[in-house]
Amino acid sequence: MDKSFNNTDLEDYKESGVLKGKVALVTGGSSGIGRAVSIAYAKEGAKVVIGHLDDEDSANETIQVIEKYGGEARALNGDLSTSKNCDRLVQFALDEFGQLDVVVNNAGFQYPQESPLDISDEQLLKTFQIKVFAMFYITRAALPHLKKGSRIINTASVNAYQGHSDLIDYAGANGAIVSLTRSLARRLVDQEIAVNGIAPGPIWTPLITKTFEDINPNVAEDFGEDVPAGRPGQPYELAKAFVFLADPQNSYMTGQFLHVNGGGYMSS
Repeated sequence: MDKSFNNTDLEDYKESGVLKGKVALVTGGSSGIGRAVSIAYAKEGAKVVIGHLDDEDSANETIQVIEKYGGEARALNGDLSTSKNCDRLVQFALDEFGQLDVVVNNAGFQYPQESPLDISDEQLLKTFQIKVFAMFYITRAALPHLKKGSRIINTASVNAYQGHSDLIDYAGANGAIVSLTRSLARRLVDQEIAVNGIAPGPIWTPLITKTFEDINPNVAEDFGEDVPAGRPGQPYELAKAFVFLADPQNSYMTGQFLHVNGGGYMSS
């Protein structure tokens, strides 16, 4: 089974131009899911701003792919666990492209522990800062600049719904994302700003090897084999879901999560 990070430049992606004239901000956009989303949005006509943390090479590679397809993109490095840097990223997007229409909160962090007793105060805080606080900070900074028809899309995880014995703090943070997304959707529906999310299952990204390789040398063989599809998903397989939620014609869907997980979790 091929578990390389394949097809992340979406050369086979069939665009329809649904985001022409839009500006999208994608946090965690330099690699993995964020990279696939950034490229798909660019192919759909959006100008893209990528937020990343100390990943200049990958961010530049993503921009090069976008430019290869005739798109425009910018990138900014910064630790989004602070509201100052989140404000800075939103302002950077406005300075570069003059507007903001789609916000994708996708930055992630996870660190497995076999026991809750091993989760330090520092790890717990960092997990929630990057997954939840940054999502709120970015949204708060963006809201004054969003208009009718704008979209906010939050990346959670299947673990918010089914839990994970080794990622307790991470699963808890993703549960908070689900509630935050639904609450924002209720508040912003009168402004016709839709707030939705994606809850990916096992997706083969650089974060997985960074997270699990030290504790499981066989992660490349084991990861994703317990879902009905029998394999992990690739980042490009989520791209259309993010485009669907960003589509301005998708006007009656808010407060919802799309489950892209190879059948690993069947929501009721």
